[in-house]
Amino acid sequence: MNEKKITKDMTFGQVLKDYPQVAPIFMKFGMQCIGCHIAVTETIEQGAIAHGVDTDELVNELNSVLSEPSPEEEKSKD
Repeated sequence: MNEKKITKDMTFGQVLKDYPQVAPIFMKFGMQCIGCHIAVTETIEQGAIAHGVDTDELVNELNSVLSEPSPEEEKSKD
């Protein structure tokens, strides 16, 4: 079962620190706030609301990236 690792109450800073590979998803949703000073304290939900983004859709897409194998995992399969 795919357990979610990112939740709407996590801050942008926390998510980007733990999962930097999701940065393109934020950009895709028009959330350039990943480089903003408020990203350290603003939650994913707060940012989504401020940008008119569906929070659940965003969180689901962020988590879908985490379910993909990393390049290191792909290499180990060879």
